[in-house]
Amino acid sequence: MSNGNSIGSMSQTDVVISGVKQMLSSRRLRPGDRLPIEKDLAAELQVSRGSLREGVRALSTMGILETRQGAGTFVTRLEPSALLSAMEFWVGLQDGERANQVHTVRRALETEAAAAAAVCIDSSQLDQAENILGRANAAIQASPIDHAGAMQCDIEFHRLIAEASRNHVLSALIETVSTNTIRGRMWRSIHDNEGLADTHREHLGILEALRQHDADRARTRMANHLYAVEDYISALPDHTSSFSGPSTVRNASNQELE
Repeated sequence: MSNGNSIGSMSQTDVVISGVKQMLSSRRLRPGDRLPIEKDLAAELQVSRGSLREGVRALSTMGILETRQGAGTFVTRLEPSALLSAMEFWVGLQDGERANQVHTVRRALETEAAAAAAVCIDSSQLDQAENILGRANAAIQASPIDHAGAMQCDIEFHRLIAEASRNHVLSALIETVSTNTIRGRMWRSIHDNEGLADTHREHLGILEALRQHDADRARTRMANHLYAVEDYISALPDHTSSFSGPSTVRNASNQELE
């Protein structure tokens, strides 16, 4: 493989990354495939074996390659959720105006997911969504309000819609950006009981649109719901940036929350 003059300014590690990417793009390498032996691959990419190892380590950190002791280095399954882990880390560092921008991106993604879900969602998923909102209502009506339970249901409801879109990339992107929005959403849940009730009514409206398989209505209702969340969170005092809340917030990206 000739590297050409276009990569003359690239480091050798970048040459390795670019070379493996090209192999994947051309389908020479596919998920699960083993990389050529180190000596041959280093010669093909015209890099030292040390640089090749550095590139392989970088690609392993990205979730693209994995080294198996005694077996060699293999392409992973290239699952979007794994490949987006670095982006999730970066999103989690955003605060202030950039955190507000994360909410804007979340809205753009989730409105389209709602529209796609309205077309694709099946009866079992609709029943599951109804069950989630039933539990949410019980959490809201409890005395005192079960804020952690309500937040758990909120996360489950939005995740179900993303999965029902049947677009794995879209679902993974939503999961990536949503993690950084949970703190503000939990703050609203705890400090704005009227807003908590409004959120539940908005969720019920979204569910009704999904039941009708009405993509436009689902998109609009999801957008209106998320605009309301954004409006509230954008007005939060600065000290909420240090709010950690119950363990629900810290573990909300997991399938099960504490």
